Amino acid sequence: MKTVILAGGWGTRLGRLTEAIPKPMVLIGERPILWHLMQLYSHYGFNDFVIAVGVNGHIIKRYFHEYAMQSADFTIDMTTGAVTVHGSSGVARWRVTVADTGLNTLKGGRLKRVEQHLDDGLNMLTYGDGLADIDVGALVEFHRAHGKILTLTGVRPPARFGELIEEDGRLVDFVEKPQTSVGLINGGFMVFDRRLLTYLTPDETCDLEFGALERLTHDGQAMVYRHSGRWECMDHERDVSRLTRLWRDGEAFWKVWD
Repeated sequence: MKTVILAGGWGTRLGRLTEAIPKPMVLIGERPILWHLMQLYSHYGFNDFVIAVGVNGHIIKRYFHEYAMQSADFTIDMTTGAVTVHGSSGVARWRVTVADTGLNTLKGGRLKRVEQHLDDGLNMLTYGDGLADIDVGALVEFHRAHGKILTLTGVRPPARFGELIEEDGRLVDFVEKPQTSVGLINGGFMVFDRRLLTYLTPDETCDLEFGALERLTHDGQAMVYRHSGRWECMDHERDVSRLTRLWRDGEAFWKVWD
């Protein structure tokens, strides 16, 4: 089963952090968020990835091409060019296809453009900027059980604001906004079979949520897997700071691997 990671957008909301690198390459601790996401899938035995790149895609291509040398010590013989890598990179099980899907292509078009790299049966799809403590194996079993074309993972976004309780202009309490007061959103972590591709075109303007998902819903071919655990998306610089702090302090909720 292949896992497609959409990693081609502009990431403009991250400002200066994505001026020279793609959004999925923004560091959480010492590793890009893309690495954290792949570690999550790998923990559940899914090690075959297709990364759909676009903006600054050469950065992602170079990262994986030089992964062993970036992740371990090495010795290079300058006369012969021979390189000896010392130690293990820790991800020898990964098989990574990096596919250029265009600068301005929307999500549906990117997925359609990697069609030749997908398995004949089920495949998975996610965004390159969301992390969760999701049981990916249970997600796949949920999808197999209902037999529809697509499963989305429904998550509750983290509360970003609290509620001020006041009386006659005087603050009497501050209450964190509970997640249960917010409806479910698509957190990524999708499972699909190849019938989904018939709803897509390779055109730049082919979106996933607006268009294909609407038609799938109309046809009764989309299901929602409710994830009751934690999920966060890296949309702004404050999100990077928060996720980095969680990782640094040993509180990274998405770190389900050893």
